Amino acid sequence: MLTATLRALRRNHAAKVAVAVIALVVLVGLFAPLIAPHDPNIQNLDLKLRPPFSEPGYLLGTDKLGRDVLSRIVYGTRVSLLVGLAATLLSGVVGAVVGVISGYYRGWREQVFMRLADVQLAFPSILLALAIIAVLGPSLLFLILVLGLTGWVSYARVIRAEVLSLREREFVTAARAIGDTGPQIMVRHLVPNIIAPLATIGTLQVASMIVAEASLSYLGLGVPPNVPTWGSMLADGQLYLRSAWWIAVFSGAAIMTTTLAINVTGDLLRDVADPKAYNR
Repeated sequence: MLTATLRALRRNHAAKVAVAVIALVVLVGLFAPLIAPHDPNIQNLDLKLRPPFSEPGYLLGTDKLGRDVLSRIVYGTRVSLLVGLAATLLSGVVGAVVGVISGYYRGWREQVFMRLADVQLAFPSILLALAIIAVLGPSLLFLILVLGLTGWVSYARVIRAEVLSLREREFVTAARAIGDTGPQIMVRHLVPNIIAPLATIGTLQVASMIVAEASLSYLGLGVPPNVPTWGSMLADGQLYLRSAWWIAVFSGAAIMTTTLAINVTGDLLRDVADPKAYNR
């Protein structure tokens, strides 16, 4: 799949730009202390609501408390990436386990897991996360757990459908014939064949998790208030859209650019995973 992905990337100029943007965002998150010109939480009321480029060292201006907007965006990258990747990984693991077990064993296991998925689908994920976080309180760990455990359904349904097809293939029948047990077949033969759809769904879900984190932070229910996030910057900037537009605009641009780049990359992986779409 890696070779096919690289070949498709050479043909897709939009995906090249998207991958470059993602690489830049990751580097910014990793080296935030070296890149940010100021401490994101240092307040200086003498410099509050200064527009971009109006003060030396404050390229993107300051917010209502005189904090550097650029530094807060840089540090907010860390939170968005951590939540997006960790919650997606948790969702992927739970969804893959549920999907493989449901698709291979069928029977009562499939009925139990799929009915649980139907029940969860009856509640909008963001509202379910909002309710849980409101009870537990703002916390980075709780945020990751809640988003991760509310996002497994899409993985489970896709992987179950894939396993239903794979379990009837000749290599699975041969594995049963030589005495492999169910867990052995799932680990050795089924899991390697679901990596491509897992990667595709995961890439697209990272963007969804970043938006979900920003939405909860916007409502004050994401991470603690002293942690700079893109969503909390949007919430702070909404009151100053006319007088200090840069607070909301730059943080919103960070969310939009990152999620757009991830979605474009996810589309590329989806096309590679689907040979018919890729050949077109």
